[in-house]
Amino acid sequence: MKRNFNSVLLPDHPMYADAVKAMKRYHRAQEDGVSGPDVERLRLLAEHSFQAVTDYQLQALGGPSKIRH
Repeated sequence: MKRNFNSVLLPDHPMYADAVKAMKRYHRAQEDGVSGPDVERLRLLAEHSFQAVTDYQLQALGGPSKIRH
């Protein structure tokens, strides 16, 4: 697969910013003592956001793409 450096997300891209905000919300909830399904939901949202950024970057840089069903 050919690399497309024009498609790479830069650190100031909104997708990165959203992932960082999601992680901050998760950590803030932990610090505030939130537990159970609420904090788990925030963790999953943060994890999913960072995974989406990583998957996009790998594909843009010519890395192996996942088989999507």
